[in-house]
Amino acid sequence: MNTNTVDAKILGRMFLAGAKNLEAKKEWINELNVFPVPDGDTGTNMTLTIMSAASEVSALTDPDMKTLAKAISSGSLRGARGNSGVILSQLLRGFTKTIEQYKEIDAPGFAKAFEKGVETAYKAVMKPKEGTILTVAKGAAQKASEIAEESESLEAFFADVIAEAEAVLAKTPEMLPVLKEAGVVDSGGQGLVEVLKGAFDGYMGKEISMDFEKPKTAVVSKPVSAEESHIKFGYCTEFIIMLDKEFGEQEETDFKDYLMSIGDSLVVVADDEIVKVHVHTNDPGMAIQRALTYGQLSNMKIDNMRLEHHEKVIKEAEKLAAQQAEEAKKEMKEVGFISVSVGSGMGEIFRELGADYLIEGGQTMNPSTDDMLQAISHVHARNIFIFPNNKNIVLAANQARDLTEDKNIVVIPTKTIPQGITALISYVPDKSVEENTEEMMEAMGNVKTGQITYAVRDTKIDDKEIRQGNIMGIGDHGILAVGEEIQDTAVETVKAMADEDSEIISIYYGSDVTEEDAQKLAEHLEEEYPDLDVEINEGGQSIYYYVISVE
Repeated sequence: MNTNTVDAKILGRMFLAGAKNLEAKKEWINELNVFPVPDGDTGTNMTLTIMSAASEVSALTDPDMKTLAKAISSGSLRGARGNSGVILSQLLRGFTKTIEQYKEIDAPGFAKAFEKGVETAYKAVMKPKEGTILTVAKGAAQKASEIAEESESLEAFFADVIAEAEAVLAKTPEMLPVLKEAGVVDSGGQGLVEVLKGAFDGYMGKEISMDFEKPKTAVVSKPVSAEESHIKFGYCTEFIIMLDKEFGEQEETDFKDYLMSIGDSLVVVADDEIVKVHVHTNDPGMAIQRALTYGQLSNMKIDNMRLEHHEKVIKEAEKLAAQQAEEAKKEMKEVGFISVSVGSGMGEIFRELGADYLIEGGQTMNPSTDDMLQAISHVHARNIFIFPNNKNIVLAANQARDLTEDKNIVVIPTKTIPQGITALISYVPDKSVEENTEEMMEAMGNVKTGQITYAVRDTKIDDKEIRQGNIMGIGDHGILAVGEEIQDTAVETVKAMADEDSEIISIYYGSDVTEEDAQKLAEHLEEEYPDLDVEINEGGQSIYYYVISVE
């Protein structure tokens, strides 16, 4: 393509093409996982993240650069899943902060946007590690800055930037020994390269399917009855808000998200003084109640698309909305708890310990930032503790915390289910949020976790030869044991974790293990460690035969 600038229409096409290329390569990227476990999910997480933004971009008609930037940033931030997805969303967030200032972008403009993306992403990660997606992004951005002024065309500029990204990616095994030992490049970095290559294809005009669906969230919608299935939301609701409070970018995003949670066919057009709203919903009163928090209403119009009981249903909807708002105020308590859990048994344990809301998730199905925000909205508490219980979910929880303004969110960075259970047990109602935070952090630090699963490929990690089908015990910082039998490997895993300070061994058996097998394992460990308490719990988790903690 012979041009030296890109407008919003072309950039939108480039973004969607990048998303499509990542989606096409996601399974291959999943297989680049360092540990040969059956739950590699980097490709899936990055794809779900970018597809959340792609669905918003594809819904735009004739956008300008600012509208496009907002769709990319908002969609990716709320759809972000897993560490790689959150980092990708932050790269896009920084990138869009720059491009929204342009009508058309040239090479120097892209270079500035790349730099801002890298700066934003590095700030989002507490301890950035080189040899990852961050390093690949930084290398590409530095190359863009070096060649932006002298590039003969954008085609040459993009080609050189992608070539540098691929060169940096190829060096990631030299930066992270664990990658070299496993014989793979960084999976997140590979995902970013695929986005860039796809975007380049879009710029060059390559024919690409642009059909997008917004990824499903962890929240399950109430099913519609058979007689109403042809119209999911029955009331066409329109009104104009005459603003008397601030209605900035964040307020508009929050308002849209709320309306989408109770309806569809949403149109919200805002300027400095008014907001015009159109939404199909089953509860017009709920839409009206939220709108009244921003100002007075005019031009109100509600039509019953099912043509039955028009006035009666409107009154009931308004009454219901008012009742729900009143109930929410009454239910507001001081402290609430949100926990990520996997398996029916694990979920039951968290409920018994007082968790207000469970998000089903973990490896292979990391919840998104939006899933976290939905959970936060359902817990009527001034202070909410979140237990991610997986190292790949902590960043998404932090992102949800940063996007929440009306509640105090405290993320306890638990990386395993046992850490989350111990942290929640440590909560003392009479102590302050700050005191409990400190004690929970200290308690989770005393927990060692081993997870027993099987290898999906041959590899070598931590000087251990692993063959496909082997049973592995994976600890907090690496492979603890490798064997042929589940029970024997579990025993070896505990042996690697237990020491003279240990007091209790907790066994959570998965869906592929019987209670009888778990009992036999417990008896063996009781003989091996007579001074330690050994307890058994039904976890119900898939993929991992046992999750075992030593405290």
